[in-house]
Amino acid sequence: MGISTNGITKPYTAGATIAARRIVKFGAADGVVIQAAAATDLSIGVSTDLGSASGERQDVFMIGNIAEVDFGGTIARGTAVTADATGKAVAAIAGNKAVGFAEVSGVTGDVGTVIISPHTA
Repeated sequence: MGISTNGITKPYTAGATIAARRIVKFGAADGVVIQAAAATDLSIGVSTDLGSASGERQDVFMIGNIAEVDFGGTIARGTAVTADATGKAVAAIAGNKAVGFAEVSGVTGDVGTVIISPHTA
């Protein structure tokens, strides 16, 4: 199920297909999440290592967790991370909506860990 540290892990309904270990945001209705697709998306957490199809349950690691996420670029440990077009983690720049901070350094294709702490970089 990925990594958790007794933070908030909440079940939602997937509003579209969500891949495993991807950054997610709220969907169009209450109780629904979709995969984040831009650095401007208000990301709320990371999907577990079990993705979901539209309409299925999707557990989301939220604040207070350390979660595994697919890296979509080079990220240094301690860097704020945001979502790329496929919900993978990339380094955030000033003004981006970040889902948290990289706990480890990595490159595209790595599965790294992120300390979930949504904020504006």
